[in-house]
Amino acid sequence: MLNKYPVAALLLFGALPYSSAFAQDAAKAAKKFMAEDGTPALVQFRVEAPAYTLSQARQAFVEQLQLSNDDQMLRARTDLDNLGFAHEKYTQYYKGIKVEHATYTLHAKQGKVESMSGQVERISNLSVTPSVDAKAALQRALAFVGAKKYMWEDPAEEAGLKQQENNPAATYRPQGELVIVRNEQSTNPARHGKPTLAWKFDVYAQSPVSRAYVYVDAHSGEVVLQDAIIKHAAATGTLATKYSGTQSSATSTTTGGYYLREATRGSGIETYNCRKSNSYTNAVDFVDADNNWTEYANANFDNAALDAHWGAQAVYDYWKNVHARNSYNNAGAKIKSYVHFDDTPGDGKGYENAYWNGSVMTYGDGYSRFDPLTSLDVCAHEIGHAVCSSTANLTYSNESGALNEGFSDIWGAAVEYYKAPNKATWLIGEDIDKVRPALRSMSDPNSEGQPDTYRGTSWYSGTGDNGGVHTNSGVLNHWFYILSVGKTGTNDIGSAYSVTGIGIDAAAKIAYRTESVYLTASSNYAAARTYSIQAATDLYGAGSAQVTAVTNAWYAVGVGAAAGGGTTPPPTTVTYCTSKGTNVSYEWIDLVSIGGINRTSSKDAGYYDGTALNANVTAGTAQTINFSAGFTSTAYTEYWKIFIDYNQDGDFSDAGETVVSGSSSSAATLSSTFTVPATAKNGKTRLRVVMSDNSGTTSCGSYSYGETEDYSITISGGAAIADTGDGGGSNMGLLAQTTTQNLELYPNPATDVLRLTMPNNIAITAVTVTDLRGVKVLGVKVEGNQLNVSSLAQGIYTLTATDGQKVFHQRFVKQ
Repeated sequence: MLNKYPVAALLLFGALPYSSAFAQDAAKAAKKFMAEDGTPALVQFRVEAPAYTLSQARQAFVEQLQLSNDDQMLRARTDLDNLGFAHEKYTQYYKGIKVEHATYTLHAKQGKVESMSGQVERISNLSVTPSVDAKAALQRALAFVGAKKYMWEDPAEEAGLKQQENNPAATYRPQGELVIVRNEQSTNPARHGKPTLAWKFDVYAQSPVSRAYVYVDAHSGEVVLQDAIIKHAAATGTLATKYSGTQSSATSTTTGGYYLREATRGSGIETYNCRKSNSYTNAVDFVDADNNWTEYANANFDNAALDAHWGAQAVYDYWKNVHARNSYNNAGAKIKSYVHFDDTPGDGKGYENAYWNGSVMTYGDGYSRFDPLTSLDVCAHEIGHAVCSSTANLTYSNESGALNEGFSDIWGAAVEYYKAPNKATWLIGEDIDKVRPALRSMSDPNSEGQPDTYRGTSWYSGTGDNGGVHTNSGVLNHWFYILSVGKTGTNDIGSAYSVTGIGIDAAAKIAYRTESVYLTASSNYAAARTYSIQAATDLYGAGSAQVTAVTNAWYAVGVGAAAGGGTTPPPTTVTYCTSKGTNVSYEWIDLVSIGGINRTSSKDAGYYDGTALNANVTAGTAQTINFSAGFTSTAYTEYWKIFIDYNQDGDFSDAGETVVSGSSSSAATLSSTFTVPATAKNGKTRLRVVMSDNSGTTSCGSYSYGETEDYSITISGGAAIADTGDGGGSNMGLLAQTTTQNLELYPNPATDVLRLTMPNNIAITAVTVTDLRGVKVLGVKVEGNQLNVSSLAQGIYTLTATDGQKVFHQRFVKQ
């Protein structure tokens, strides 16, 4: 079905007049943290002078995200938290088609927006008329899954779903929904990662068991993404009769005895017996005659059901009592658990896994590797996936999938610490693993084959396991461990760190706010760092010990720079030449952002040593660096040169080490993309940014007007000894435009004539006017520094004027 929106429900970007001065103030007040694709991941406003109210959401999105006229935002929901924030979440649509995983949230107190965060897609010239119909696309999806049997092919399961949903039309058969999603399957660089029109199907396979959203290109018929709904996590343990001794647990009484059901928590908690089958419909109750369940410790491991039931109650209590969350969806959803599940009945092998299937908990009995997988941390881990689905909804692949798994492990540890503090909090699955000490270790991920450093030892870069979601989650796990208990050491990329722990309770509050308020479906590790720092700031205040610990814990696992409480690696023995501007009275570098480096500043006396700040990059990958100039008044033409010492020989003169070279007269944020050569030497090296008004300025020596800033880059995946190959430099381009105060327009708003005054009354050589869609207005000309606007429709416009060298932008309102 075509999932078109109702027009009246959308936040449309039309020509609504508002104060130009307000727009300028909003732009100046905003502090932006950019995602790797160059879109704003977090926009912060001054608390003492918020730029927008919630009723001005349209203006906020237009001003800060620069969406096109084809983009719309639909308000999805509003959540309130105990800090007094209202979080108003919007979903992006393009030409009426929903953009998967593209959501943006306004965070406001007393109606005033303090920040906004999320993920938007830059989409242009994309046809939204499918060439492949839903029926043909479904066949492609089923061929991709390749199951022997699907749930809708089982009449009993179909009947059970209709009864469960109280809907005679309910079916497991996938219904196609037309969406736009990033192509994550293609190996063609021209198509990989690009927004694609696709059919979305919820495909639930019974044998072998799997459930995932499968996206099929609506033009080519290729599968472009698989997002698993069933998250396999061969669990963890502690609690209930088999694993935690005798525990009290609510049950219900009926004719014939007591059942594992209770109705006091949310809409209830219920536990059923699949009787070693793969059918939920044929599952039955566990029944005990006297409500004393001691006889369940039998050869069939029926006592595992007691773990599952008590564990679900413990997990519910944790979320309710610690985070004020009413069940996984915060609306009291019933928690159902199915024990003794077997994906292939009769083969003599128990099912060695546990999972959340999108609506219920499912536990296997294990076989060669595991005992029944119903330990407490498994319960908490799997229900944690349900919490994630109701909040950040992290896509189950690559880094976002690793975050999804990592957060579930965090909740496994947190719940275990809350209900059974004598257990091994930082081991996952220690009670059920028959082969190894545990499935995963949060305190020492390397011991179980996981990385403890971003792209460090044991980091997985292949396509298996949905891009290594169970492996690369070790980085988030170790971050949470370090944040909770503290640690001093040196990580895999040579960064020495010292972090003071804040305790698991405070760490869990920060983690929960990060997941529930800020993260979006496509978030990666860099975004998790940015958002967790913001979450800690919300909870404990800017500059607090908790914010410092969060920042330094990320540095310890190789993501971003250290804060005041961390340390830096030993200095390199390589000596670099000096580079410095002698005069910063008129211009200076005010932004450098790449990876973990995101520094905004005023003038630094011509040179800034930022080598304590580090960005991690991988050899052979494309990287984007953002940068901008600050001006006292006039925006002069500045020459930018950015260098990276790829072979770590102490200079920037080798081929390819000039990664950016260009000029601009804009005060806006600029961006450039370059490729780290595959031959670059592993380890930490120097990044140098030079901005000068002299085109002849090199990487060394002093020059007159401008500034130099040095930073560190740590390269992985490269050569032990580097060649001097092509570094893949590229030209600059504008990332975002901001208005300047150098060009004056009056009166503003205008009705008939708009007067223009250039800085120092310099002569205008050309003028263009564009509307909010970015469409150029034809027939515009200036006579005697006056622009006739009487024929323009009411709305907001941008006027661009140039003297042939410098370019100035200013917005005006036509009344």
